[in-house]
Amino acid sequence: MMTGILYLCATPIGNLEDITLRCIRILGEADIIAAEDTRQTIKLLNHFKIRKPMISYHEHNKSEKGMEIVELLKSGKNIALVSDAGMPAISDPGEDIVRLCIDNDIDIIPIPGPTASLTALIVSGLSTRRFCFEGFLPTNKKERRERLQKLSIETRTIILYEAPHRLKNTLIDIMEQCGDRRISISREITKKFEETIRANISEIIKMYEDKTIKGEFVLIVEGADEKELVEIELKKWDNISIEEHIKIYLEQGLDKKHAVKKVAEDRKLPKKEVYKKGVFIERRTKMAFTKDMTVAQILRANPKTAEVFMRYGMHCLSCPGATGESVEQAAQVHGFDADQILEDLNKVNE
Repeated sequence: MMTGILYLCATPIGNLEDITLRCIRILGEADIIAAEDTRQTIKLLNHFKIRKPMISYHEHNKSEKGMEIVELLKSGKNIALVSDAGMPAISDPGEDIVRLCIDNDIDIIPIPGPTASLTALIVSGLSTRRFCFEGFLPTNKKERRERLQKLSIETRTIILYEAPHRLKNTLIDIMEQCGDRRISISREITKKFEETIRANISEIIKMYEDKTIKGEFVLIVEGADEKELVEIELKKWDNISIEEHIKIYLEQGLDKKHAVKKVAEDRKLPKKEVYKKGVFIERRTKMAFTKDMTVAQILRANPKTAEVFMRYGMHCLSCPGATGESVEQAAQVHGFDADQILEDLNKVNE
């Protein structure tokens, strides 16, 4: 027996005239229609005089109904999946049934049509060249702010959905995390009282202070300015030198080559310029002195350590015999604590 096909049917987001001829045909030919809300879908079916059995499939029954739909498809039934409005599997449980069908080798055919996100985007006046869809933000205030903080460095135009009762708080959070950017807000798209407002976020917040908010909203938010992000990134390193910057990466375990590369990327500088600063730092930070090292080895590694040896009475630094002694041996000869000498040597070497 051949398995059936799952059709993902886009339905009107307001104006029934937006339905496609193909969608009407598929709904009429399908054996069963799986609907997010059967009460909403029956209105659409009645308008186009379509009589088909329906089953409900929504967020609260998707686990149980999902497997039921898969079994029906395996038995050869063709099923049309519809959401309340727009494209199924976008910010609704349709994505779960799609995965189930893929796991069970069931064919899926999309029936394109209306979608609120792109409809709002094209009338926003903001960049449509590059954009990202975020859908609904988390309802939890802390989680919503954390998500917006991550989105604050997103350079693409951002598409969000929002319910009327959360709109004010969401706008305030966007303003706090992303700044006073340009935004376009669309509601009641394709319906009689369709409205799109374009302004800065602060102006929209003020506009809705004492206004009753109705309808589902699509928010189109301007992406972050790439030049500003670069400036902010560069300012992070204003308070430390290139040498200190390189040392941070060396201490994290990177070798000289990769530390220099990272610093060059952070500061937007040529690698050669950073490398000149990094040669000496790596030489000093690469080695920690130990008591069994000879005086000569330490002097070669860092000539500045001569002042430490002089302080402890080791004046014959040019004498081969003296410099051939280990730090521990030299300390015994001159009557000093080897650990203290070593500590002073490593301080100079920092």
